[in-house]
Amino acid sequence: MPRMIFVNLPVADLKRATAFYETIGATKNPQFSDDTASCMVFSDTIYVMLLTHAKYAQFTSKEIVDARKSSEVLIALSADSRADVDALVEKAKTGGVVIDPTPTQEHGFMYGRSFEDPDGHIWEVFWMDAVAATGAQSAA
Repeated sequence: MPRMIFVNLPVADLKRATAFYETIGATKNPQFSDDTASCMVFSDTIYVMLLTHAKYAQFTSKEIVDARKSSEVLIALSADSRADVDALVEKAKTGGVVIDPTPTQEHGFMYGRSFEDPDGHIWEVFWMDAVAATGAQSAA
């Protein structure tokens, strides 16, 4: 069985966050969703659990940070091509969020852009030519 990842994110407005993630291509799994959480599926191995602050607080004794003011995580999501990077960021624009909060990454063998979700969590979308990247590392 392949390893899976479940990213848990606290959100202020569950309906708005759910709609945003649907806009960028995730599908809501109703089996693991209710009025306190939305399980958003990107692939068979990548899930994002959107949790209300009250629900999120059940899993940690730490303060929930405001991701617009403090950084608690940078989430990187791969894409199949440069065009796919741009397409996903364009989809994020329709959610009225911050686009490219960090500079576009252009390294020849790797290309990346970013966006913030409605709660300020930064997503980095990247494409990498693994063969060229291996050559770039060995040349260094």
